[in-house]
Amino acid sequence: MTHESLVDDGWAETLELLGGEELIAGSARETKAFLRPRGIRSASDLLRLTLAYCLGKVGMRGVVAWAAASGIADISDVALLGRLRNAGPWLQQLIGHLLKREEEAGLAKGRLIRILDATAVAKAGAHEKKNNGLWRMHCAFELERERFDFLEITDQSEAELIDRVPVVAGEIRIGDRVYLQAERIAKVMAQGGDVVVRASWKNARWLDANGEAFDLIGHLESCREEVFETPVRLGLKQGASVKMRLIALRKSEAAAQEARRKINKEAKAKGNKVQPETLIAAGFVILVTSLDREEFPAGTVLKLYRMRWRIELAFKRLKSLIGLRAPPAKDPRIAKPWILAHFLIALVTEPLSQELGVSPP
Repeated sequence: MTHESLVDDGWAETLELLGGEELIAGSARETKAFLRPRGIRSASDLLRLTLAYCLGKVGMRGVVAWAAASGIADISDVALLGRLRNAGPWLQQLIGHLLKREEEAGLAKGRLIRILDATAVAKAGAHEKKNNGLWRMHCAFELERERFDFLEITDQSEAELIDRVPVVAGEIRIGDRVYLQAERIAKVMAQGGDVVVRASWKNARWLDANGEAFDLIGHLESCREEVFETPVRLGLKQGASVKMRLIALRKSEAAAQEARRKINKEAKAKGNKVQPETLIAAGFVILVTSLDREEFPAGTVLKLYRMRWRIELAFKRLKSLIGLRAPPAKDPRIAKPWILAHFLIALVTEPLSQELGVSPP
């Protein structure tokens, strides 16, 4: 994480990786790091300033000036220094939350949990750089044993697919929005797997429990609960459908505003017009799952999805600790082995593998 990443649009995602606003605020109250909003509106804003100072290069006065210019806080450098002096126990507690493992066994209920995601490195050569050429590493990360258990390398022409990884019967497969692929989800389920996938409002044919058209946006607009759940079906080809549960978690007002700001900014840069439905959906975390409601209530499903940060952390460690970067060769017959060699070193080097979240054979 860099100072720039705190200033740009990545802060909302960083906040989720750190446990979310509710956990951060509760921890700040418990450790007395943030009791009153004097100059700083919230515990998450205080955390943002703390990280900006500790990880950045602009000093206390620079952080204070940046916070004022960005509308994050109105506080003097002396006052911020006083806040930081009380932040040690708070940060230590947040680290403890991130390292905690006990809850996961209960969430899994004895089942294999695999997180699917992909990371990429640039291809070599001026032409590839100009055209954003990438090598894409499709991975599955086994949560309980903290290790990658699947890897496939392709170029950027091959998409992330939820059924790319062979299914282990009984597993719970977790993926972000790109994995909302109804036909492929049905294949995973047919082989004995369950899924928890983040959803967007427009990338699926939404049906209700009876197979009729389902107005997702209308339900979100009328929702007054923090967590909304309803049975749905994902439409398949030739009139078929697959039975799922839809779970929607209302975001905090600050997180919703940040998401909408980012959407509007990206649309403006591309000269596009944002659909009103997109801004409504931006106020929620929307999941679909095939898990049984009695065994896995909505709160448990949401906790399972939050475990996705583990594979993101493993990717970051992989790139930083063993130097995984763009292969120097253009030839894929050299580039792919170059990438695989980095994974191999991680797998066979026990101390390093423990850092990376992979297990030696």
